[in-house]
Amino acid sequence: MNQPLMPKATAVWLIEKTALTFDQIAEFVGMHPLEIQAIADGEVAQGIIGYDPIANGQLTREEIQRCEADGAARLQMVRQVSHLPKSKAKGGRYTPVSKRNDRPDAIAWLLRNFPQVPEATIVKLLGTTKETIAKVRDKTHWNSANIKPRDPVILGLCTQSELNAAVGTLAAVEAQAAEGAAA
Repeated sequence: MNQPLMPKATAVWLIEKTALTFDQIAEFVGMHPLEIQAIADGEVAQGIIGYDPIANGQLTREEIQRCEADGAARLQMVRQVSHLPKSKAKGGRYTPVSKRNDRPDAIAWLLRNFPQVPEATIVKLLGTTKETIAKVRDKTHWNSANIKPRDPVILGLCTQSELNAAVGTLAAVEAQAAEGAAA
């Protein structure tokens, strides 16, 4: 069974605000009944503010009333329904600060090994800008003297499958173009 968020604070609230037994509270929050009794006696959890499981969607008032009426009943946590969208639109690619200086090296590697790859594909693959790609290509980048073409997979800027997909779609387009020219 899932435990509630902040079990001790939830136990404090349930002790103060409900008529549940120590066993019911202990089972719900995942603690021992003696710990719950110590909290009720004021020996443990002094200064802990109660955490309302009803307001936070972990329990319902009806569930508490049902268990208060029957001492043998056990509290059941409310099943959380996610209100988040199933698929999230992919935003810009985040590159950690430690790897940002490696981006021009990866751009140079892609421009040298796959010059036919469009800038838009490089932008998506490495999380860079067209302006940076142009500066690396024209050797007007502020650090162009220190740029050494290095594989973006080894640098950790993309995965091998992402690189293969970017280059593979390009190869498929070129193969279609070659078939169309031959026909």
